[in-house]
Amino acid sequence: MAASGAGVPMRREVLQLYRSLLRVARQFCDYNIREYSKRRTMDAFRDNKNLRDPSQLSAAFSHGKAQLEVAKRQSLLYSLYAPKVKSIMDF
Repeated sequence: MAASGAGVPMRREVLQLYRSLLRVARQFCDYNIREYSKRRTMDAFRDNKNLRDPSQLSAAFSHGKAQLEVAKRQSLLYSLYAPKVKSIMDF
């Protein structure tokens, strides 16, 4: 991503972050965690869609990138300790 901490992130970068967060959310094995992370991503972007201040935009974007890294780590951890039997919600 071109905006590495400096400047305002471009629309393309914000959409790429949004898609990445949703893509990582799909990787969770557990239905409840998967839906929670999708809902949290959509809610956060909906809450921040009207930001106009460049410093707030940069802060929200940085926070989103940090949350993406956390979600990637958690997805990996959950996949290591996934239950052998699928939940009824996964059928």
